[in-house]
Amino acid sequence: MTTSKISGAIGTTNPSIPLGIEVWLDAQQLLNQDHVIDTIEFEYDMPEDNENHELRFIMKNKTAEHTVISESGDIIKDACLTVSGIAFEEIQLNQIFTDNAVYTHDFNGSQPETKDKFFGALGCNGTVSLQFTTPIYLWLLEHM
Repeated sequence: MTTSKISGAIGTTNPSIPLGIEVWLDAQQLLNQDHVIDTIEFEYDMPEDNENHELRFIMKNKTAEHTVISESGDIIKDACLTVSGIAFEEIQLNQIFTDNAVYTHDFNGSQPETKDKFFGALGCNGTVSLQFTTPIYLWLLEHM
């Protein structure tokens, strides 16, 4: 069976804050890091099986203390994780990822669950999900 490579990088805006990340492809965990200190690159060869798939990035371990808010309600200082360089077969997804990924979170338990567009930074515990199909090249052509 042929395979396609999925790759990307996870970074942090504040390495002193113990934000964690999990990366999943369907039911298979590709990465589990409890504290992102340096940029973590990941790569995985997935089978081209003519199926629907879901790539998920799950941020964990963020608490209210990791965000500093002014008296007027503005965020003064925050810790986030970044997801960058997402590529299928070394083709950078960039806008395709932004257009198709969904960020589901509940503002770390302070508000009802919401679904947002994802622009590269996870600021709340939650899940960024990208639905796609294989063969990868066909999916890419349909979304370019």
